[in-house]
Amino acid sequence: MNSFVLGMRTIGRRPLPAVLTLVLLMLGIATVVVVLLFERELEDRLGRDARGVDLVVGAKGSGLQLVLSAVFHIDVPTGNVRLPELREIARHPMVAGVIPLSLGDAYRGFRIVGTTHAYPDHYGARLAGGRLWERSMEAVAGARAARETGLREGSSFVGAHGLEGDSGFHHDEQPYRVVGVLRETGTVLDRLILVNSASVWEVHSVHDDPTPADAAGGADEADPSSTEASGAEKGAAGGNFGLPPGDREVTAMLVRYRTPLAAISLPRAINSGTGLQAASPAQETARLFYLVGTGLDAFRAFAGVLVVASALSLFIALWHALHEQRYDLAVMRTLGASRGRILRFVLVQGAVLGAAGAALGTALGHASGWVLAQWLERERNLSMGSLGWAPEEGVVIAGAVLIALVAAAVPAMRAYRLDVAAVLAERR
Repeated sequence: MNSFVLGMRTIGRRPLPAVLTLVLLMLGIATVVVVLLFERELEDRLGRDARGVDLVVGAKGSGLQLVLSAVFHIDVPTGNVRLPELREIARHPMVAGVIPLSLGDAYRGFRIVGTTHAYPDHYGARLAGGRLWERSMEAVAGARAARETGLREGSSFVGAHGLEGDSGFHHDEQPYRVVGVLRETGTVLDRLILVNSASVWEVHSVHDDPTPADAAGGADEADPSSTEASGAEKGAAGGNFGLPPGDREVTAMLVRYRTPLAAISLPRAINSGTGLQAASPAQETARLFYLVGTGLDAFRAFAGVLVVASALSLFIALWHALHEQRYDLAVMRTLGASRGRILRFVLVQGAVLGAAGAALGTALGHASGWVLAQWLERERNLSMGSLGWAPEEGVVIAGAVLIALVAAAVPAMRAYRLDVAAVLAERR
């Protein structure tokens, strides 16, 4: 009988200590896996959403809130700003391009965003069907928004005031018509419904404003992508990069620098010389990770405590088991078993429990991650992707087995040095 089979049978004779060790190790490894998966997926997700956005300009308030609302669409905006102020920034020689965003409504929890064709172009979006909007009250649905709401080309829907759901006032007299659906991009576009800025103004127009929305910036005027002019030509023509004309309001503006030197001077100039606020997605995202990292560190510490407790439990279980099995080990030695085999016999028990705990913990971690991801998508409208295998998980599994072997090392050495004559004499 080899050391593995003998070790498994020994574990089976004392199931309670083994189960306790497995549970502690499994919970510790599961916690580590969940933290690894979410840290990696959150970093990837935020990186994709903020790609190519050097600066966000909006109303005064929290810079982090401005970035979360305008780039990631997971917070409420800081307010609205008037277009004439944004045009001055768009004309700045260090600005290579801008994208206006108008927020305010949602449909079944998916935000309706007034913007230009430059927004889907920025993320390299492609159409799964239909076309992009060309006039007011035409909408293009992101892949996830279309899938979960049933929107498709030709569908009509009405938005609800507010950004978190359909509990607000419904604009029943001003329905949108879906003219296109985007393919999956893996970015924030997947959970948005895109329209032009004039649509947002029309839906929210006040009764005492006799100017039609199209007169203050119609779809064709508001959308630089409706022409074949390049970004440089648009900038040279008016320096507005497709910003709609008129004295309307938008929620924020995404800015792309022409030169890296703009990162030094432009945000400071906007924050100190205007009534607007400029926030860097890179800086605010780093700040967000710092804040989130504190909580993740607490989870890591908790997981470490569980893993150490499981190692201690394994050590105690093997130590007591060795004390009870001393006579059996002595008999094995008299029947020809070598010291090395006795050593392997004890180490195998630790390795088996460590590997089993790591495997079960990894499975539990992925299952828990999937449940949490579904909850985040449903309650916070934050997609976490597939949460697939992370390369670091291999290190975690190997570490768990190594810790188990270390915990088993002292009992194994005690078994290796067993005084056969003394143990057999105790039974006489």
